[in-house]
Amino acid sequence: MPAAETSASNGRQRTEIARRGVMLVLSSPSGAGKGTLSRLVLDTDRGIDLSVSVTTRQRRPSEVNGVHYHFISIPEFESLRDRNGLLEWAEVHGNYYGTPLAPVERAIAAGRDVLFDIDWQGAAQLIDRMPDDVVTVFILPPSMTELRQRLQRRAEDATDVIEKRLKNSPREISEWKRFDYVIVNDDLDGAFADVTAILRAERLKRARRTGIPAFVETLLG
Repeated sequence: MPAAETSASNGRQRTEIARRGVMLVLSSPSGAGKGTLSRLVLDTDRGIDLSVSVTTRQRRPSEVNGVHYHFISIPEFESLRDRNGLLEWAEVHGNYYGTPLAPVERAIAAGRDVLFDIDWQGAAQLIDRMPDDVVTVFILPPSMTELRQRLQRRAEDATDVIEKRLKNSPREISEWKRFDYVIVNDDLDGAFADVTAILRAERLKRARRTGIPAFVETLLG
């Protein structure tokens, strides 16, 4: 994108300033709603793409390989990790998850935003690797009772898996202080509005708008 260009919005021309993409991270304990919120963002915003992670866990019935995750074997995962091909990786509930590095770097350099639906361990690694590009949001449930009910209503995990996720949730929730923003998902529409407001504000940050210096020169010239 040039330093600045115009685009139509509601019949009016708007000046679009070239910028670096945002790495938007949504994290939560299992069942708090980060997956649902991620889908809403992707369905309503054409400027953001999902970072499709690789994982060694079993595919759920509702999931599509290459869309929700790239489902791979443990040896394949370890090979990718050892070649420094992962931006972040973690072991969660006995399974490995990781983010391929190359597609993310290409996207944000081109001004595309990338959405990450990952756990707190992955978020911490992203912050360490690319602190200026990462925006982190932690999603909390309104209560532990509601968290259990959501996991049960989802009906995609065996009972023992649900219990394991619930057992691990206090540890996950305790990491909330690592995040830039914290949202209590007691109302899906309200939580979604909060996420979109965060994304909009982060896109306007001066440090990310790489085209601002050249655009200001045209004003002053």
